Amino acid sequence: MLPTTLVSSRSQGNGALSPRDAARHTAGAKRYKYLRRLFHFRQMDFEFALWQMLYLFTSPQRVYRNFHYRKQTKDQWARDDPAFLVLLSIWLCVSTVGFGFVLDMGFFETIKLLLWVVFIDCVGVGLLIATLMWFISNKYLVKQQNRDYDVEWGYAFDVHLNAFYPLLVILHFIQLFFINYVIISDSFIGYFVGNTLWLTAIGYYIYVTFLGYSALPFLKNTAILLYPFALLIMLYLISLACGWNFTKMLCSFYKYRVK
Repeated sequence: MLPTTLVSSRSQGNGALSPRDAARHTAGAKRYKYLRRLFHFRQMDFEFALWQMLYLFTSPQRVYRNFHYRKQTKDQWARDDPAFLVLLSIWLCVSTVGFGFVLDMGFFETIKLLLWVVFIDCVGVGLLIATLMWFISNKYLVKQQNRDYDVEWGYAFDVHLNAFYPLLVILHFIQLFFINYVIISDSFIGYFVGNTLWLTAIGYYIYVTFLGYSALPFLKNTAILLYPFALLIMLYLISLACGWNFTKMLCSFYKYRVK
């Protein structure tokens, strides 16, 4: 399932190539190839993308091990196959429709919510986070002695997608089965269950993000990416003490969006 052929044209640095192949390995060329494959479903490896989605829950280190193989074989850290993005988009659409059903929204309200979630929550926020992490990692985390290396923006976006998928499944799928019957009640059990799901989902996001950047051998001090765990746990305990229900707040926000 994993590629094994090495790229012979790579010579040194962060995938330095011979002049003959350099044009084919520019950021623009890689981006064009990636976007072109979006319209050729037969060229996408959906089976491998499903494998990645499974292991993002059970063993995310194995997913990032494959990124190492891609660097060795295709001289890039970022995905060159949009199959994962396509499957994530399908997951996002189905789960958002489920949210609309649980919140008793009409057809047009659900479509409006779907557009908000896809283009703002996923794509817009994802681009912002990926750009921020790309800037921070290249400016502060790259080892001084390895300045020939840099974090690809596409890889930063892939790390976000990897971390976003477990969060999406927990908050937009698993949580749906508990919202109306448990979570939105005013009892302690309600906001305990809901806030615990939020803790788990955001904790997954932080951990998978950390694994993504710690997998790059030319980065240093990546453990600082785990520091938000302390703030997350503190906020979780405060929310239980004050009776804040994050899921109830999210539902109210979603309903406000589609008015």
